[in-house]
Formats: sequence, structure tokens, C-alpha cells
Amino acid sequence: MAPRFSILLPTRNRADLLRLAIQSVLAQTEPAFELLVVGDACTDHSAAVVASFGDERLRWFDLPKAPGFGYANRNVALRHSRGEYIAFVADDDLVFPDHLSELAGALDRSGAEWAYNRPLWVTTDGIVVPFASNLLNADELETFLTVGNHIPASCVMYRRQCLDKYGYWPEDVPRAGDWRYWIRIIEGGGRKNLTYSPTPTVLHFNAHWKTTPDTQMGQVLAARDLAMRSPWWPRTMKIAIPAGTAEQLIFSDLVAGGGYVDALRRDVPRVVERLAWIQLSETPAATWLLQVECDRLRVELDAARLDVARLAAALAQSERGAASVASALADEIGRRADIEAQLAIVLGSQSWRVTAPLRAISRSLRRAPTS
Repeated sequence: MAPRFSILLPTRNRADLLRLAIQSVLAQTEPAFELLVVGDACTDHSAAVVASFGDERLRWFDLPKAPGFGYANRNVALRHSRGEYIAFVADDDLVFPDHLSELAGALDRSGAEWAYNRPLWVTTDGIVVPFASNLLNADELETFLTVGNHIPASCVMYRRQCLDKYGYWPEDVPRAGDWRYWIRIIEGGGRKNLTYSPTPTVLHFNAHWKTTPDTQMGQVLAARDLAMRSPWWPRTMKIAIPAGTAEQLIFSDLVAGGGYVDALRRDVPRVVERLAWIQLSETPAATWLLQVECDRLRVELDAARLDVARLAAALAQSERGAASVASALADEIGRRADIEAQLAIVLGSQSWRVTAPLRAISRSLRRAPTS
């Protein structure tokens, strides 16, 4: 009999954490699943880790290196999948026991094809950061579709029929393949063809290559800074990590120990509401709108800089078609200059200067200890 769920778990030389991710999947309250563990040219003992569980629901795909993040290998496994629902678990993430049942329930209640739930990002020093992102709101969905992804793939589930209707993971992109695939499903089925559950079922950890602030999400870093200074941040969301210990190991024991998940879920809404209160009470609306515009322009500026660098490299390496590349480079340099000019206008505006003291007060309020 075909399993109800197919879970895709790609990995590359993370045997130390792979065991924890698999354990969290095997603890599911929905037992009718197959776990497709996809090795992308693994040279460590990942194969032995998978075999050590002795569970027939696990299927190991030992594949040679695929380009980029190995999207082509994920498609190899998906073509062997048999479940009605497709889920994804990163090899360094942990899922709660009701992960499958919660997301499937959201799909069943809504009739949608694509579902996600509230992300919980975990920093390397044990701070749990909840994200308040509801893609059922048109403006939030528009930002997701056009600016960037903030939904970890482990938080997503979709119906198997999406594979036939919208295809498989894109294999011709070096990164962000999950985001591009989600966009294809959402836009292909209509922007209302998705659903959201605020109940968190995933602890999402920073990838091992995201070790510096510039590689991490600004919202996570800002919330971490607030958590470190705020006595009201719950203990369930501020876990001490011993030196030299993987944070996943500590959280895996907490999840398996019982009681932690329920306590965490009680605390998450409190933190989300507190963050909203701080934002509304300490940040004047005009300043907030200006900040949003600055953030948007800075995102565009970063993208323009990357495009300029890419085209400059292409121009330096290519003799054929040099004229067209040079023309594109000139256009990109012009676009970057336009964005920089827009950003300068916002930062030099009277509103921005007038509200400077208010922003300083807001920052000082955030730093001030509370009783």
C-alpha cells in the first residue's frame, strides 16, 4: 500500500546532524510515510547512519554530485515517491511529532495545494525567533513572490498532484531553488491556492555556511539582539548551548523529552504579540514607512550590485558578444545609480531628519531594562 506522505531529506556530509533529523521524522504521529534520504555525493558515513535505523520506510539514494545545491538529485528521488503529500526536511532541522498531521490538516481543511506553517528560526546560541508572516495577506504574499524567501522548506507541504501540474524542482539555478519552486506552484495554481497554519512544527537552524551576520536574515539578527537584552523573552526560547555542542543536539533532547513543544507553542504567540506591541508603540508610522522604503531600496541595490559584478565578470572572460555584455553592464550600472539616488533622497528627506530623534528614543527604549 502506498504511503500517505513522501518526505524528501537531501543531505551532503552532515552525518552528525542527519541522525537527529531522521529521529525527529521517525517520531511522527502519522506513521504512513516514506523518507527519501538523498545523498549528494556524500563521502562521510551518512549511508551507515541511514542503515542503522533498520526502518523499511527509509530509502537511501546514494547519488553523485549534482550542480549547485543538488536540486537534480532531489528530483531523482521525487520521481520514485509514492505519497499523496510531499514534505521536506533539511538535514540540520528538527520537526515536531505532529508535523505531518498539522500540515496535512491545513491542506485538507482549505483544499489548497500548497501549505506552510510558522517558521521558528534558531540561532547558534539557542535563541528561538518566531516569524509572523501570513501569505494570505496580499501585500505579504507580493513581497514573498517578488523580493525574497523567508519560509524554510522544512515548513512546507504540497500535494503530489503539483508534480504533474507544475513540474519538479528547477535544476538550472545555483540557489534558491525551493523559493522558485514555491512561486511556480503558487502562481500556477492561483495566488489563493495556498494556506497557512500559525502552529509551528519545525525548528529551523542556520545552515553551516551561514556563520557571519551578512549571511543571516536581518529580522533574525534583530530579534536575537532583542532577546539577549529582554528579561521577558521566555526561557523556552532562550536555551543555553554548551561550548562545542551542536544546538540541534540540545533541542533534539528537549523535543524528545516531552512537554517542551507544548510550552514552546504557548510562548510563541506571546513573543509575536510583544514584538508587534514594541513596533507599534515605539516606532512612529512615518518613520516605519520610511524604513520599509529604505529596506526595499537596499534589497534592490544589493541585487543591482550582484548583477553588475556578474556582468563585469562575463565581460572580462568573454571575447564573443563583448559589445552586448558591455551594453548590459552599462544598463545595470545606470540602474544601480538610480537606486542609490532614490535611497539618498529618502535618507536626505526632511521627514527622515525630523524623525531622527524619535528613532534614537525608540532604540534607547529597546535597550532600557524593564522591571
